[in-house]
Amino acid sequence: MKDYIEERAVEIANYIIETKATVRQTAKRFGISKSTVHKDVTDRLLQINPGLAQEARKVLDINKQERHIRGGLATKEKYLHKTQAPI
Repeated sequence: MKDYIEERAVEIANYIIETKATVRQTAKRFGISKSTVHKDVTDRLLQINPGLAQEARKVLDINKQERHIRGGLATKEKYLHKTQAPI
């Protein structure tokens, strides 16, 4: 594995752990795809630093469990603004 990929995987994991960021937020921050974030954290990081991979995975699992709640809140917010706008 190339050095810059290893460094990116560690940076991504640290960012996720520190900020409790989602895969989507992390991908946007680093300018990479969600698939790359996921692969870096779940596959590549396991080979580099298993402890760090496990910590990052915990945050991603929590985010995954909460995503339906965030989606519901976003939908609620969307329709609140839609009904309050003058016709």
